[in-house]
Amino acid sequence: MQGVSETPKTLQYRFDGPEDAPVLILAPSLGTTWHMWDRQIPELVEQWRVFRFDLPGHGGAPAHPAGSVTELAARLLATLDEAGVDRFGYAGCSLGGAIGAELALRHPQRVASLALIAASPRFGTADEFRQRGVIVRSNGLDPIARTSPERWFTTGFAAAQPAITDWAVQMVRTTDPGCYIAACEALAAFDVRAELGAIGVPTLVLVGSEDQVTGPAEARTLVAGIPDARLAVVPGASHLAPVEQPAAVTDLLVRHFSSVWQAPQDTGRHAIPAPPVKPVLSAPPAGPVAEIAPAAHQPEAAVRPDRYDTGLKVRREVLGDAHVDDALATADDFSGEFQEFITRYAWGEIWARPGLDRRMRSSVTLTALVAGGHLDEMVFHTRAALRNGLTADEIREVLLQTAVYCGVPAANAAFKVAQRVIREETTPQE
Repeated sequence: MQGVSETPKTLQYRFDGPEDAPVLILAPSLGTTWHMWDRQIPELVEQWRVFRFDLPGHGGAPAHPAGSVTELAARLLATLDEAGVDRFGYAGCSLGGAIGAELALRHPQRVASLALIAASPRFGTADEFRQRGVIVRSNGLDPIARTSPERWFTTGFAAAQPAITDWAVQMVRTTDPGCYIAACEALAAFDVRAELGAIGVPTLVLVGSEDQVTGPAEARTLVAGIPDARLAVVPGASHLAPVEQPAAVTDLLVRHFSSVWQAPQDTGRHAIPAPPVKPVLSAPPAGPVAEIAPAAHQPEAAVRPDRYDTGLKVRREVLGDAHVDDALATADDFSGEFQEFITRYAWGEIWARPGLDRRMRSSVTLTALVAGGHLDEMVFHTRAALRNGLTADEIREVLLQTAVYCGVPAANAAFKVAQRVIREETTPQE
């Protein structure tokens, strides 16, 4: 290990390979460490100086949670700046792939070439990842750890490689729960579907044929949206293809980064030379490439959402997409204006205010609902309180105090509702 950084603004990292070689970054997925790339290192260091990093709270890294992909990308750039790395190739798996897409979109002058592995422009739904955060907050990481081999590997591989299966479970178990929950929040909010056309670097999209998490369908969406992208499907691999089929993944990475390392633009920064090109016998597996014009988009500062847009965003984050979609879908001429009213004012004006955090707002809301006897709303606001970070014990304390100030009968009814919701939301799905 040639360098390690552990400050909150940077990430824990290591270098392998010659110091004068061009830098190639290998980024991990949620719940893994840089060791997921161990089998790629011997061949990659023949041409590159390989840079690997751990996500916050993973692999013994300091537990400084980062709640967005943008923040993770910023910490990675700060780490690279500290290490003296300007321009680099980048290969990332799953959440690591999301960070790579963010870098290619916001800092294209830094990225020479890109490989997105087991990635997607949007990872499932926001509800799925926020629900995972509730499970971890209530039960710890053990339920997630025990089921990780099912998500990461094919059944045959997991059965034939018990040591690797045990390693995968232990990686997740030793992750900091708060950092894992924050990473789930980052994936819940990640969505670059409308911006794929603006990724201007040569991109390899690599996916395991048996990946049930971010499979070939998501990979084809990336290839169709990124102008200079090609598809490689690895047979007999699931989500962690670099672990399950290391030789095939290594070969594809070598071919890609050897042949399409983009020449640096004249930005006034120190340029890292492209690696020497190794001869290859055949081109990498390729899929259809759709030439799509870069998506037109304005800088974020130029787009000022009105209170309805802000309210709709907050409402979805707190209550979940499914609940909000159902409420809006059932609105008609009679109730439509009411839905706009509560979205704009309750969520856009009040819930979006910075004076209280969402945990406190959930506590206030639960108390008010008990006082008013609004048991129907108690159902989805108990669920929202769990998503906003309140534990079952804290919700119990809120309801105990309402028994004093709102009355025992009201609190008794609220306890019955909350107990049912908490059981539903915090019981791991086997």
